[in-house]
Amino acid sequence: MAAPGRHVGHYIQRNSRFLRNNIEQLWSHRSFGWTPALQQQAAEANKDSTDTFLIPRKKTWSKEAVLEALASTVGRDPTAHPYHFQDDPYLSPRTSSEFRLYSLSLESGKSAAKYFVNSNPKFFTTDFAEPHIPCLMPESVTPLLEEMSEEALKERISLRKVTAAVDMYDQLLQTGTAVSMETTHELLDLICLYCDRDPVQEGGQPAEEAENSNAERIFNLLPERDTRCYSALIRGMVKHGAYAKAYSMYTDMLNNRVTAPSLASFDHILAVFSKAASPGQGNTDILQEVMSVLGKNSFICQDPNDVLFFTSAMRICLDNKDLELGYKIQTLVEHGENWRLLGDSYQQSTYYGRFFNLLCMMEHIDVVLKWYRRLIPSLYYPNPQGLKDLLQALDTDSRLDMLPTIWKDIRSLGHDNKTDLVEELLALMARDRHSPEVQEAFAACALDVKSAFGGDRGKASLEWSSASLSHITSLLLRANKTPQAWEMLQLFKSKNRVPDDALMDDFLSACCGDSSPKKAVELVQLSAAFGLAATPRLAKRTLAEFQVTEEQRAVLSELETTGETSD
Repeated sequence: MAAPGRHVGHYIQRNSRFLRNNIEQLWSHRSFGWTPALQQQAAEANKDSTDTFLIPRKKTWSKEAVLEALASTVGRDPTAHPYHFQDDPYLSPRTSSEFRLYSLSLESGKSAAKYFVNSNPKFFTTDFAEPHIPCLMPESVTPLLEEMSEEALKERISLRKVTAAVDMYDQLLQTGTAVSMETTHELLDLICLYCDRDPVQEGGQPAEEAENSNAERIFNLLPERDTRCYSALIRGMVKHGAYAKAYSMYTDMLNNRVTAPSLASFDHILAVFSKAASPGQGNTDILQEVMSVLGKNSFICQDPNDVLFFTSAMRICLDNKDLELGYKIQTLVEHGENWRLLGDSYQQSTYYGRFFNLLCMMEHIDVVLKWYRRLIPSLYYPNPQGLKDLLQALDTDSRLDMLPTIWKDIRSLGHDNKTDLVEELLALMARDRHSPEVQEAFAACALDVKSAFGGDRGKASLEWSSASLSHITSLLLRANKTPQAWEMLQLFKSKNRVPDDALMDDFLSACCGDSSPKKAVELVQLSAAFGLAATPRLAKRTLAEFQVTEEQRAVLSELETTGETSD
């Protein structure tokens, strides 16, 4: 009974919609004394109900759509290291030198893995990636198609077999087989790129344009020569040094009234015959017009020189101190995937270095610090000059209280062994007196700076100078850290450095505040050992401000008399 019941239910479900439509049509034809107006409304309702329902077309999503959607929901973490280091926490650089070392190590590992895969293709035959990722599979370097056909020619072109591709093309012409213009374009591009010979290994001698090359021969055999054919030859001639032939080819193209060549061809011609203009306000005006045309569009790299645009544009902004234009360029970089046009890590560092330098010169310090935290270390590892620009910006806006925090970043970035940078930091902290809280922070920072002169962590040690010793000692004295300051004073003698008179006066004032006549006498004796001209004055001041013993008085009187006699 169950089976017949199931078939009856299936039959009723399949035909219920048909029965319902027929009943509705019969019901609508029964007037029941309706007026003409009601009959017209019923007819219109019946017409609307019988209209066909349009099913929307199915949208086909790419295989990367889910990953792209997830990536669009995640922003960049400014506190994280660059993305290509995040797979291995042990390869997270903390300094600019480590960034360069780890980058080279990463690329070396990729090259080694690629070499192993290509040398042993039989072990890598299964492709698990969906969609297919060509770089994860062995490179096919041997042609698979042996018959004489245009498909075999395309295969040799894709494998960059220049000689084999030219031979195959000649054989096809000899047998009367027509080759499509698109394949001919690809062949001309290949020949012009590698100068009519197979690609050489890295470090090999670059080829020069030869007379009557295969590219010119194939070009002359073509019944119709379009723009792309001329563009391929012009770009190849310029690339391999045949400038006169390139210009002659360009003139021939104009005489034949061929459509203007591609933008890349014009770029190659201008690279040869143009002269760089001197930087000035005119470059800024031109850049303003360029930016107004570019707007907020996304771009892809179409020429090797495209990666130089943003770096050169930011240089113009820096030379002319145009902050507004610099912000426009940065906004364009952040739009879409335009950041890929910044080039390699060196060019990217150059761009952000110029942008950060422009901010330090022209922007308020709060905005500078905001960008500082936004760019470092995820996008930019500042060099010593960039950090010096930041120190000058802090000094300009009277935010020297941030110096201890900047010193921690200097150490983490590996620039604590740069003498000019460290001495400028110490000079800014020791130049003026501040509140007790700030002086306490400066003193702690000074002690940390002192440890950097020890040459720890396997790096080159800093060389003590009189200025650095004096600055650290002054900072310790202002924070009432007299014992540590006295240790610094002993370093002057061991490092053969001489303190200045102002430091000795400050030290004597500190001894007076501590009511320590013994330290004061030792200070005067140390001043005499350094041969300072202020020794008699220090001895006289000590006699006047301290209660000394007879023995100490005799020593001070002798030092005072000896100093005056020598003068």
